Amino acid sequence: MTLVPLSAEAGGTVSTVADGLNNPRGLAFAPDGALYVAESGRGGDGPCMMGPEGAEVCFGTSGAVTRIDRGHSKRVLTGLPSLAGRDGSQAIGPSDVSFLGKGNSYVTVGLGADPAVRDSLPPAGRDVMGWLLRNGKPAADVAGYEAKANPDGGVPDSNPNAVLALPGGRIVADAGGNSLLWVPDRGRIHTIATFPARTATAPDGSRIPMQSVPTSVAIGPDGALYVGELTGFPFPKGEARVYRVVPGQAPQVYAKGFTNVIDVGFTRGKLYVLEIAHNSLLSGDPSGALVQVDRKGAQRIVTTQLTLPGGLALRDGKAYVSDCGACPNPPDRGSGSVVRIGL
Repeated sequence: MTLVPLSAEAGGTVSTVADGLNNPRGLAFAPDGALYVAESGRGGDGPCMMGPEGAEVCFGTSGAVTRIDRGHSKRVLTGLPSLAGRDGSQAIGPSDVSFLGKGNSYVTVGLGADPAVRDSLPPAGRDVMGWLLRNGKPAADVAGYEAKANPDGGVPDSNPNAVLALPGGRIVADAGGNSLLWVPDRGRIHTIATFPARTATAPDGSRIPMQSVPTSVAIGPDGALYVGELTGFPFPKGEARVYRVVPGQAPQVYAKGFTNVIDVGFTRGKLYVLEIAHNSLLSGDPSGALVQVDRKGAQRIVTTQLTLPGGLALRDGKAYVSDCGACPNPPDRGSGSVVRIGL
């Protein structure tokens, strides 16, 4: 991996901060100022199985967490589970990272399947995939909660995709379970909210159910939680939403008109929405987009110079985005990167 020194960018200008990453996803700044990014890896030699998108995926331990700081980048947590295509694309593994003070890091590890699938994985996957990790160790079985509670009442499916560390517990967005969860320091996981399915037009013209697939969570200036949704198949353009969630109340639509939201965040009172595919995951166009939503709800595209981006962090008037978060990855060098965008 290489690193480019930090500098200021004009609005919308994209520059590379680090590269050589394997399917980078969620990222966050630690209390010491370093930037950490979860790498979902590139799978491995197997065993292999059918993945959530209907293609074969193979298991490996290529998942990692990388630290980026002061001209250096280093994988500080390695050997994490990863499921990916034989070309290293579309990986499922470490998906997000969050910090609570010094010495407390939290990482979600995805699954993207019925929790029962874990029984067919080697111990390195069975005992870690679908979990929330604390300082690299399994701390909470999110997929196990989906298997028992199934908050949205659908077919059991768990894919812990985002984590937000708060005093007393962690908030996890389970994209597979269509749920937002509270994982306390002590006691059992419980559901904060579930997100409704809707109907959408399939490629053949029929109307079919479409799941919400919540991928991200952030705290807004008002203290409420804001959750972005990817939407499920057929991934229609312009139909993804950002929900405002107050625990104890039903989610309310805060902003809409997005496509396949993968992350959200606030800075200087404005909402930023990251789309993994600006023209839909079914379009064949891998271009992502970063969209600004001002206090009055007006939307502005900051940039579309992104390829299947996977995560967003905001600091000092700049956005940091993990790019090429679902791309093929050759064995010798990852194709993903972290880029910085002037706001």
